[in-house]
Amino acid sequence: MESQKILKKDIFEVGARDKDRKLFDEVIPLPDGTSYNSYLIVGSEKIALIDTVDPTKKSVIFSNLDAVLNSLSRKDLNIDYIIANHAEQDHSGSIPFLLEKFPNAKVVTNAKCKEFLMSLLHIADDKFIIVNDYDGISLGNKTLKFIITPWVHWPETMCTYLVEDKILFSCDFFGSHYSDFNLFYDDGIDKNKIEIAAKRYYAEIMMSFRTMIKNNILKLEPLSIEIIAPSHGPVYGKPSFIIDLYKDWISDKVNKNIVIGYVSMHDSTKVMADYIEKKLIERKMSVIKVNLVGADIGDIAIAMVDTGTIIFGGPCFHVGMHPVMQNILFLFNALKPKTKIVSFFGSFGWGTRMPDIFKLSVSNVKAEMIEPIVVKGFPTINDFAILDNYVEEIVKKINLL
Repeated sequence: MESQKILKKDIFEVGARDKDRKLFDEVIPLPDGTSYNSYLIVGSEKIALIDTVDPTKKSVIFSNLDAVLNSLSRKDLNIDYIIANHAEQDHSGSIPFLLEKFPNAKVVTNAKCKEFLMSLLHIADDKFIIVNDYDGISLGNKTLKFIITPWVHWPETMCTYLVEDKILFSCDFFGSHYSDFNLFYDDGIDKNKIEIAAKRYYAEIMMSFRTMIKNNILKLEPLSIEIIAPSHGPVYGKPSFIIDLYKDWISDKVNKNIVIGYVSMHDSTKVMADYIEKKLIERKMSVIKVNLVGADIGDIAIAMVDTGTIIFGGPCFHVGMHPVMQNILFLFNALKPKTKIVSFFGSFGWGTRMPDIFKLSVSNVKAEMIEPIVVKGFPTINDFAILDNYVEEIVKKINLL
């Protein structure tokens, strides 16, 4: 086992990297691949494995486990506990194979996670040990404490805290889809790269649970944490780096930037987007304009994390929204960002329901709505005058943020 795979004495990372994976959940782009981190803790009396790997990488975890166990001087080494912090298969999918290899092992998890694992992986009822919030398990000279952290990002998620070594195994909490690292984020990784990867991960997976994350961070504060070891991406030897980022992202603070995301079939909406951008820049506003066709939804999600104003623009498509716009609005509504101001503009040919559809499509987002503007056909001089007033209203609202 290479030295960079050791967190502390008798604590090893034995998971797998997946540099070639391009999509997560068959929808989320992975520009940097991902990792499935799994941690082996060798106590004086018992051995525990915290989380496993996606079943496509089960051969890797078996090889890593064999390397560690064979390197230790103790005889008859076995895994006593498999800690399941989360039931999603990229973490739990190899549990059935590990139970075949280590038949005496017990799966340690909470009651809700047990329910999910029995359903998803058909693990037998008698293979479980159920723990409650703040319960602990002794490995001899090491103690594991379990902290239930629901909705980061499933209802059954929990963290495992190694008391003596002050390590928080946080599962998806504080994770990032990133594969090109040794072990610790500050070991040769560009800080900006990992911050973007962590923000993308938060935006796509955690942002809609912002309120619950606030509660769970408060729940972790009494712990003395020297290392945060998530199940995706690098380990944080300086926990304040990722914790401070999360505190900023989950706060109510937004910036005064304006994102204009648009789709245009015959340039009418593009002309409107260009005009709105120009007028906002003339008013000294900071504007990011994005053609949503072919755009990386991860980049769009990142922009949603702390942008105060987001304006969508699109053409009418069979009286309703263009499919690309409808998909983006679905994402926006599902992620529920802390955006303060939202609106829509666009063009139509013979008739449209876009304003009403837009209002319904963003109903989960608690932002102030500026009344949508739609024009018939290619915008005229009169339409540009209306857009001037539209821009003035946007600027006025932003200056009140």
